[in-house]
Amino acid sequence: MKSDVKIRKVIKQDLDFVYKAINELENEVLDFEVFREIFHENISNPKNFYLIAEIEKEGVGFISFHTQNLLHHCGLVGEIQEFFIHKNYRGKGIGRQLIEKIIDYADRNNLKSIEVTTNKRRVENVMIYENLGFGLTHNKFTIYK
Repeated sequence: MKSDVKIRKVIKQDLDFVYKAINELENEVLDFEVFREIFHENISNPKNFYLIAEIEKEGVGFISFHTQNLLHHCGLVGEIQEFFIHKNYRGKGIGRQLIEKIIDYADRNNLKSIEVTTNKRRVENVMIYENLGFGLTHNKFTIYK
């Protein structure tokens, strides 16, 4: 499968695939106009790194990675914001390839760490992230408004 997969930076023309992917990931239909505005803002931000995985020019996976300088790390830290693999392509190493690209990016840019958060309802993701080399080291608390 690895040789069939092409991974590249997300471009504006990937909006529809990313929109569908995030709707599936979140199990809801997001406001397209607001989504489009945020998408364009995020992919044009040089502190963000967005990748798409394709097979025969069809999107099968997506990852978004945001970086910021944090005082408590005394340096640049990256966080995976969204990570999606189409259900027909899970377990085929595509997610690992996307994570490897993120790790390469982090190494080239001297990041202190890579963080990822997963919703508690996605219990299977804990094992997936641990298998990818992440450690479960923090708790994240959230208030929704």
